[in-house]
Amino acid sequence: MSAPSTAPDGHLLWTPKPDAAALSQVGDFAALVASRNGFDWEGDFQALWQWSIDENVEFWDILWDWHGVIGDKGDRKIANPDAMPGAKFFPDGRLNYAENMLANADDRTAISAHLEDGRHIILSRAEVKDRVMALAGWMRSVGIGEGDRVAAYIPNTPEALIAMLATATLGGIFSSCSPDFGLGGAKDRFGQIEPKLLIACDGYQYAGKDFDRLGVVRELVGGIASVRHTLIIPTLNDAPDLDGLPSPLLFEAALTAATPVQDFVRVGFNDPLYILYSSGTTGAPKCIVHGVGGTTLQHIKELRLHSDIGRTINGQQDKLFFFTTCGWMMWNWLVSALMVGTPIVTFEGNPFHPGPERLWRMAADEGVTHFGVSAKYIDAVRNAGYRPADDVDLSAMRVLMSTGSPLSSEGFDFVYEAISGDVQLCSISGGTDLISCFVLGSPTMPVHAGEIQARGLGMAVQILNDEGAAVTDQQGELCCVKPFPSMPIKFWNDPNDEKYRAAYFEHFSGIWRHGDWATLTGRGGIIIHGRSDATLNPGGVRIGTAEIYRQVEAFDEIQEALVVGQNWDNDVRVILFVRMADGAILDEALLGAIKDRIRSGATPRHVPRHVIGVADIPRTRSGKITELAVRDIIHGRKVKNTEALANAEALEYFRNLPQLTN
Repeated sequence: MSAPSTAPDGHLLWTPKPDAAALSQVGDFAALVASRNGFDWEGDFQALWQWSIDENVEFWDILWDWHGVIGDKGDRKIANPDAMPGAKFFPDGRLNYAENMLANADDRTAISAHLEDGRHIILSRAEVKDRVMALAGWMRSVGIGEGDRVAAYIPNTPEALIAMLATATLGGIFSSCSPDFGLGGAKDRFGQIEPKLLIACDGYQYAGKDFDRLGVVRELVGGIASVRHTLIIPTLNDAPDLDGLPSPLLFEAALTAATPVQDFVRVGFNDPLYILYSSGTTGAPKCIVHGVGGTTLQHIKELRLHSDIGRTINGQQDKLFFFTTCGWMMWNWLVSALMVGTPIVTFEGNPFHPGPERLWRMAADEGVTHFGVSAKYIDAVRNAGYRPADDVDLSAMRVLMSTGSPLSSEGFDFVYEAISGDVQLCSISGGTDLISCFVLGSPTMPVHAGEIQARGLGMAVQILNDEGAAVTDQQGELCCVKPFPSMPIKFWNDPNDEKYRAAYFEHFSGIWRHGDWATLTGRGGIIIHGRSDATLNPGGVRIGTAEIYRQVEAFDEIQEALVVGQNWDNDVRVILFVRMADGAILDEALLGAIKDRIRSGATPRHVPRHVIGVADIPRTRSGKITELAVRDIIHGRKVKNTEALANAEALEYFRNLPQLTN
């Protein structure tokens, strides 16, 4: 049996170099703030954060100028400044997202795309722009214009980037999901937004297998009456069968089918750019509409000020990689790196094919400086016994980003022990709801195990207790108490904003409640304890699920865990499900060790009443475990939208368990 680390959370793992504040982009930004406002941050990121909250409108105004956003800010900086929702930043501003992305279209690399089968595609900024303007020309010729929706059922290849930018060039609205979604999942999303154009692949490859998708595409367009044209990306077959599709055309043919456009359509700062979707595990996915200006400013801030992306150090230009599909908001975040002049690296396929070394060897070969994955991926690498530092040269890597779920202290330790002792580990958290982050990294602050470094600049994040009072070193609701530019414009088909208000503003009036159960530490870091709607209430005491995961996943014998609360005898009892590693057995000795570890590492209230082994654990398509779906199953309730799950069949392992009837 393994001996899990007993190191306490919060131990120091990384410290920035003494000149980090002066050399980082956040230092350059702070110098402009000082020249305009007389505020001298003296290298203290927390002081800069406080200024950005006290002067939140001025912060975004200076950020626009500092970066050099292409467009017109207009005369007003904000309308309805105290309204949440309802505040509108730069209500007279006009800009185009694609114009900002495609500035300086020279021979520098824009995208370096890797596919599972070994194909490698490199496009320069000039090549991307040429393709974008050509595709936009075809789109315009078939009637796509400002405000029209373009839906994309596509893998993460260069065509996805080109399709999105072409849509944005014309002032259209882009919405995507990955082709591993079945018919129901794709229709649940695209059917709500009534797209004129569907862009789709003929299939995709995963773990060495081909998955044909033309049958799904035919049924999808057959069920969405608004689709007038279909653009097909041939990924499995150079000449796919296009029969049964409305006005079909191959992607490459569209690039020469019309005159390329020459100009970008500038739209209002608060006009729509993207439609993203909630996970949909508790009902039909919500269609979350994000604006052009808010997305632009937030991503500039997070890429440049928080991640320090966009530099050239000792002749080496930054490169950003994030493992994501086109159905996760991290794809939207990744591609925004083109705005700061940074090449993006993508990977399409199974990140463990043929083994756990795949992404790390790619990163080493590419010289990736900023490497992003999910917390579950880091856990999977650790559980596989692979140590990247023993296999590849990652000396170019400055920053490793983790998101999707809380990264445990043991995960933090693994990064510094087995990946790189010099890398800045940025655990980040936010999501689809704001197409950005509430809490994330800072190049000028230290890294402590299990703790996110900082709150986002311009984001008035507080942890509120049940009475709505801000607390430190206590668990509570992660909230934002002032408006920010990337708040959703609206939910689609929600004319009175009823669903929008219910999603974020009902719990605390006029305050964004995000749904994360968290702690703000005395040094300004944040610990995420799990989703607040999945917190446990044994004996009336609210505890976060992440505190249990942090203890359990330290065991080598456990591949993955899921914890829920079961209503029982007028109380709630904690139930822990575990998926065992190959060859491991959930015997009495391990059961005892698990409970002892939870009792000593957390509290006796965290100790589960039952620990039950299961063959698999259900997760969403972005890799998040689905506590709510399992909670519904064990209480005999129907899971409303299994199409949102990557492995819906795993739910059957949790149905009618005899241990849960005793």
